[in-house]
Amino acid sequence: MPLPRILSGIVAIVLALSMIVLGGWYFTIGFGIIIYLGQLEYFQLVHAKGIAPAAKTTLVVSQTLLVISTVSPTLADAVFPVAGTFICFYLLFQPKLATIADISTSILGLFYGGYLPSYWVRLRSLGQEAASNLPLDGYLPHSWFDLHAMPQGLTNTLLAFSCIWAADIGAYIIGKFFGRTRLSNISPKKTVEGAVFGVLGSIAVAIVGSWYLRWSGWPLTGAALGLLIGIASLLGDLTQSMMKRDAGVKDSGQLIPGHGGILDRADSYVFTAPLVYYFVILVLPLLAQ
Repeated sequence: MPLPRILSGIVAIVLALSMIVLGGWYFTIGFGIIIYLGQLEYFQLVHAKGIAPAAKTTLVVSQTLLVISTVSPTLADAVFPVAGTFICFYLLFQPKLATIADISTSILGLFYGGYLPSYWVRLRSLGQEAASNLPLDGYLPHSWFDLHAMPQGLTNTLLAFSCIWAADIGAYIIGKFFGRTRLSNISPKKTVEGAVFGVLGSIAVAIVGSWYLRWSGWPLTGAALGLLIGIASLLGDLTQSMMKRDAGVKDSGQLIPGHGGILDRADSYVFTAPLVYYFVILVLPLLAQ
């Protein structure tokens, strides 16, 4: 693995862990920067196709959605259709007649780049208000080794991120050195062997995490979550590869040395966010009864 890729990966993990641990507005602001940069790359891909979406409006609306997800998570679901309607109205009254592609790529930018990632903010917010001990609703653990004393949102977010990291690293290493069977024409470098090992890595980490966090139904609950995250992260990666292939580019950007753009690294996190959130707030409570 190239040294720039390793170093930038370490820096990204340190920054991500800092955001996750602090939570509150620290997590929202940090995540907002990531979403903003990711959406810029998305709209660059769209512009490469000759499409003119409502990029600036979508960027502003997505940041607003993150703020609302922090203040009132339940209200975010109501904001999304209102925001989509506002974007459509904006495009309808432009001097240049908007096309179906202009409208659809704008809504996709809001859904893919704003609404789905907002579930990470909702997940991290679970139990944060009662545990916050820093300004801006931040949190600093009294003990770094007692996960049971930490907010539910922190432990669950750490577990979900760890599963994604395990899936990405496992798929990369096994695919690079042992992969022989192409997974999809969308991304020629991805192999069946790498994909399978990535999903298995996610399942293994989730099982260990569910045991440590004392989830009801262990180890099945951990295996189920790991399977969901492993598959969703893979589909997120393939979706972003499809966008790049359609736009005729190799990477979505050059911001991260050895990795490409923000979307090249964050694609695995998009579809996993709502799955983890609803698994935690709906499935686990049912099993605990």
